[in-house]
Amino acid sequence: MCQIFEGKILKMTVSRNGSIPVLSLEAQLKRKLRSHFSSLGFIKGEGGLLSPPTGDKTTIRKLHSVHRADKIASSERLIALGYSEFEAVVANGSELSPEDIELSLIQVKSNTFEARLFRLASLTWSVPVSSGFGRRMRYLVWDKYHEKLAGIIALGDPVFNLNVRDQLINWDASDRSARLCNILDAYVLGALPPYNHLLVGKAIACLIQTRDVYDDFQRKYGETVGIISGKQKAARLLAITTSSSMGRSSVYNRLNLGGKKYLEPIGYTKGWGHFHIPDALFEELRDYLRQQEHPYVNQNDFGQGPNWRLRTIRAAFKALGLQQNLLHHGIKRQVFLGKLAANSFQILRTGEGTPDLSKLLSVSEVSALAKQRWIVPRSRRQIEYKSWNRENIINLIYVRNERMNLRKEK
Repeated sequence: MCQIFEGKILKMTVSRNGSIPVLSLEAQLKRKLRSHFSSLGFIKGEGGLLSPPTGDKTTIRKLHSVHRADKIASSERLIALGYSEFEAVVANGSELSPEDIELSLIQVKSNTFEARLFRLASLTWSVPVSSGFGRRMRYLVWDKYHEKLAGIIALGDPVFNLNVRDQLINWDASDRSARLCNILDAYVLGALPPYNHLLVGKAIACLIQTRDVYDDFQRKYGETVGIISGKQKAARLLAITTSSSMGRSSVYNRLNLGGKKYLEPIGYTKGWGHFHIPDALFEELRDYLRQQEHPYVNQNDFGQGPNWRLRTIRAAFKALGLQQNLLHHGIKRQVFLGKLAANSFQILRTGEGTPDLSKLLSVSEVSALAKQRWIVPRSRRQIEYKSWNRENIINLIYVRNERMNLRKEK
């Protein structure tokens, strides 16, 4: 039974002694949030404040677990209908000839076969993949010789506030606003098995700094008008950032190929964000703000900025009287930046100059160098990749002890 008092929903519950306490919507939300944070390992410290857990990669995966479960649940129909075609392009380790691997990029367009493969491949990531926002360029990394899917890449608009990037370039707020359009962020970047066993992930990390990607960007976004600014900025892809989801990265560090450094480390994030707030709880927070007629509730269109969800959660926490540091998940991601032009920083700082692309290699050139540098030597040192079976790819989508409900249509 429910009552309404002064415009607020009150939930009636019966306790063991027969009394009927009234639990407000605010109280219900607070209990749910505290229970959720406790389940993630947040610890109560001085003054009763909850602090994020500290630990290894297992702890980080636990923080992502609810978000990942939401992602899998919302993708059940895609998995059921598209899994068989996805499995068909996953390689068996025994059929790979490392000396013949030839990587290429296939640009992904929405509502296509390639888009389905991209989405299914992204479900194998232990950290759930976001949909990105604003400008987006997605790729399948294709092994042309074996006709198999080696990995995926997704580039999108970078976050507006990233101190380590802005300090490196020497930007003030005005510079960043004017020239951030020349940077993308690689929010998905990696190899699928068995290619990841052969260090193909390192090769894929280098592929984002190629002439092919630069030219794709020019064709797609070189003359577009900014949605937020309303101005035509003649954007050029001068740099790409990315960050490691598991703290310090062993894949992105020391990426040297053909005398060129790729994706150099520039620092760490501060460990704030909202990925550990699952969709169901976020919608409840949003409903609560809607009752308060808060303006953030419906400002989720592009043009309101990429931090709308973060601002909405922060506003709900403030209205509920909850501590803001619950958005401090504690995962300090290592940030990397790769320049596509030799004079990228000069142009980003001043807004003047022509990009020097004289040392920017093609995808095929990077693939050949990576094969010689990493892929073939690893195949001779470690032969475990040969035991990989494509049927095991489903185990990367569904977590252990989760019942699989998959219908293969042949």
